[in-house]
Amino acid sequence: MRKQSIERKTITSETFHFDRLVKGEDLNHHKTLFAGRSAEWFVEAGFIAVASILPASNIVCVKIHGMEFTQPIYPGEIARFESRIAYVGRTSVKVHVTIKRQNETRPMLEGFITFVHVNEDGRPVPHQLDLHLLTPEDQHLHQTASTLR
Repeated sequence: MRKQSIERKTITSETFHFDRLVKGEDLNHHKTLFAGRSAEWFVEAGFIAVASILPASNIVCVKIHGMEFTQPIYPGEIARFESRIAYVGRTSVKVHVTIKRQNETRPMLEGFITFVHVNEDGRPVPHQLDLHLLTPEDQHLHQTASTLR
């Protein structure tokens, strides 16, 4: 019996955006954005990037590689989430996520997330993706993500 080859797909690193209004129920006891709510939105932003290239039903989050806050986020602010594929392994996809204030370029929070492509039984399976790096920023994120375990 001959093994059937599966065709590989080359992808580029597109940036995905979504915005969230920071409301009272999103705050901690310091009246700034609660880290737990940030983590929820952070993973959601990463998931959106991966779901653009793989079926959502076959994606699971396995690790957040740090969420580093550089400044607080206050109620009434609009937090803009940006996510992009930074690295693909055999079964994994690593995504870089930032949160910025609307109309600002400096991130208030950033980090990486690893997702794994799984079958119906939840076991990791190859996704057959190759990442084509277009820009120096893509190459920098790829290099950083490749060192994360």
